[in-house]
This record gives sequence, structure tokens and C-alpha cells, in this order.
Amino acid sequence: MTRRGERLNGIRQMKYFVYILQSLVDGTFYTGQTNNIRARLHRHNSGFIKSTKAKKPYTLRYFEVFETRKEAMWREWELKKKFTKEQKQQLVENFETEKINTILGT
Repeated sequence: MTRRGERLNGIRQMKYFVYILQSLVDGTFYTGQTNNIRARLHRHNSGFIKSTKAKKPYTLRYFEVFETRKEAMWREWELKKKFTKEQKQQLVENFETEKINTILGT
């Protein structure tokens, strides 16, 4: 395993994530996509991301894994544009906490 992906026949195979964060300040959700979920969460919580700076800290509540960035970007768009707050809440509530602990290494 490399820092950002697995190697298959010497070629790095990156994974892409769509994630939902929840503000610990007011409970609002933020949806995004990245190829390094740990680093991205750190950037959100360190105030480097303008759109989430005012409501930090955030906790990771949900994620999906994709093989291509295109797939991840499509799903991010879908979650942002087609899902209501209640539908996102349902995804978060039904997501296995153990998966979050594993991906974050906690």
C-alpha cells in the first residue's frame, strides 16, 4: 500500500471517496469528495477549507468508495443536489461506525 493508493502491477490504483461531515457546532452536513479522506478531514478541521471554516470542528459521519474520480464527483453531485437533509440524515444514521473507525485508523 502506498500513501495514496494500492499498487497493482506497479501501477498505483487510487480510491476516491465521497463523504458527509457533520458540524459539532450546529449539526449541519457538508458533502465532498477526495482521494485522501484523513487529510481532507484534517484540512476541514484546521480551517483551511473556506466553506466549512465557520462551523468547525467536523466529524466524519458517512463515506462511499469509488474507483474513479468521475464516479465520485457524480455521486457528490447527486448527494448535494438530489438528497434532502432528511435523506442525508438517514444515510448517516444507518452507516456503520466501525467503517469510520477503520478508515480513520481509530
